[in-house]
Amino acid sequence: MWKRTIAWLALLALAACGKSTAPEAERSAPGRLQAITVAVTGQPQSTLIHIAEARGYFKSEGLDVQYRRFEFGKPALQAVLDRKADLAAVAETPIMFAILKGEKIAIVAGIEHSNNNNGIVARVDAGISKPVDLKGKRIGFTPGTTSDYFLESMLSANGLTRRDIVPVALRPEQMAEAIMAGQVDAVCPWNYPLTQIRQALKAKGVAFMDPHIYTETFTIVAQQDFVKKHPEWVQRFLRAMLRAEDFVSTEPAAAQAIVAKAVGQDIALVREVWGAFNYQVQLDDVVLITLEDETRWAIKSMLSDRSAMPNYRDYVYSDGLKAVAPRKVKFNE
Repeated sequence: MWKRTIAWLALLALAACGKSTAPEAERSAPGRLQAITVAVTGQPQSTLIHIAEARGYFKSEGLDVQYRRFEFGKPALQAVLDRKADLAAVAETPIMFAILKGEKIAIVAGIEHSNNNNGIVARVDAGISKPVDLKGKRIGFTPGTTSDYFLESMLSANGLTRRDIVPVALRPEQMAEAIMAGQVDAVCPWNYPLTQIRQALKAKGVAFMDPHIYTETFTIVAQQDFVKKHPEWVQRFLRAMLRAEDFVSTEPAAAQAIVAKAVGQDIALVREVWGAFNYQVQLDDVVLITLEDETRWAIKSMLSDRSAMPNYRDYVYSDGLKAVAPRKVKFNE
C-alpha cells in the first residue's frame, strides 16, 4: 500500500507542474467546452469529483475540467488563492484560517461530511493504551488542517491540552514513516493514511476516534470574484456534482472501483473506508457552526491575529446551488 501512496504522490508532483488556469480568451472560445481548472485531492472526500470526471458528467454539462492534483486540501485551497485554479476541494479548517487572514473566499457547496474520518493512531510500545496516555508523548499532526483541530478536540475531550504533549508538525505523507520508525509516539491523520497506518502497526498500534467531538465538512470553494463573474460555470459544475452524488448512492460498488483507479489505491482500502463518508452536495448550518468553533479555538490558541468572529455567511455563495437544487440549501434563517 505504501508503494501505491508513493506512486500517487509522484503523480501529484508531475501534475503540479502543469499549466495554470487558461487565459480568458481561450476559455471563452466559441464552439468549445468551457475550460475551468479544479484543484482536487487524492483523499476520499474528493470522490464526487472523480466520479463526475470518469462518468463524463463535466463534459455533458459543457465543462472541460483541467486538474491540479494535491495530496490534501490545504495546498489545493492555496492554488485558488494564488489564482492557479478556479475551484478547489478542501475541508473547513484551511478555509477558516484563510478567511481570518482576509482572503475573499466563496464557499460554493459541501460535497462530503463525516464524523468518523479523523483519528489518532498510537504505538502501544510507547505506553499508550487510552487517550490520557498521550500526555507527554510526541504526536505528529499537520498544522492548519483538520488534523490540527481534531488533535486539539481529542485532547480537550480527555482533559489534556496542547501543553501536555510534544506536538510534531508533519505533512500527511510523512506520518506513516515517522510512527513506524518510532520518531513519534502517535500521529493524527485522516484517511487514507489513517487506515493504512492502523493496518501497518497491527497489534502494535491503537487508534482513538470519537464521532461526537468533530464533524468534518469538505467543500468546493472559489474566489468571490470568480463566482460573481461566472455563475453559469458554477451551476454547471454543481449539476455534475449532483449527478455524481446520485451515482454514488445507487451504484456504490462501481463508484468505489472508479475512485480506486482515479487515486491509485487498492480497491480493498477504498471499500474499507467508504462507510465513514457521506457524499452529499449541500449547504447547511453545520459548516458555519464548525467554522465558528474552529475560529474560537484559533483565537484562544493565538493562531490568528484576529480577535473578532467573522460573519461566515458573508463567505457562502448559495446562489449557484439554489439555482440547480434549491432543496439542497438548508440554512436556518
